[in-house]
Amino acid sequence: MKLDRYYYITSLPVLGELGAPPPIGFVEFLESVADHRRWRELINSLFLLEDLRQREAYLSGEVTDVDPTVLSTSQMLNRGPLPAYLVPDPDETQSPRRVASDALWEAYFRYVAALASSRRNAFLAAWVAREVALRNALAAARATRLGLEEADYLVATDLAAAEEDFTGLLSEWAAAPTPLAGQQRLLRAQWDWLAQHDAHFTFDEDELLVYAARLMLLVQWQRMTGNG
Repeated sequence: MKLDRYYYITSLPVLGELGAPPPIGFVEFLESVADHRRWRELINSLFLLEDLRQREAYLSGEVTDVDPTVLSTSQMLNRGPLPAYLVPDPDETQSPRRVASDALWEAYFRYVAALASSRRNAFLAAWVAREVALRNALAAARATRLGLEEADYLVATDLAAAEEDFTGLLSEWAAAPTPLAGQQRLLRAQWDWLAQHDAHFTFDEDELLVYAARLMLLVQWQRMTGNG
């Protein structure tokens, strides 16, 4: 049965402020839109970011457990092939990356940007453009701090939101008393950006995606602070 967008959005549990416990899990959320292929595809593209973050942390030894949503456990543990849309373009792998995982992130960002374009979803297009811009800004700042070439650590530069200025945010991130505090500052900035792009009370598809993106930040905060 086709879901009624108005009814569905109003039936979702209310999200608290950043730092509050997530009121619904990723899998439960996706199961509730199982009959709406378009919504599920768009939401999956967002939640895939968290899968890839967990996968990267596992492969680097930062964490010992993973809780996948979109990918399989074998894919998360690097024991099975990734989906074709995450396989880096051969043209992008001719010159080895300084950081091997950057090729995967480039493939992910290009997949989301292409999906946003094909589905004509303005929010998803803006979201991925900002994600690329922020990731590259952080990579450039780290490279500069270490005396390395910034360009060697950037991904999908053509997709980055040109209008974004992260100067103030990067200063706050760098000045944070602990790495955790720095990461929390970044999450707060992302939360604030979502508030600026919220389609609240329009009951539009974008409102559903903003909800999913906020839910992901709640989960990231919970995992970051060791409460997940």
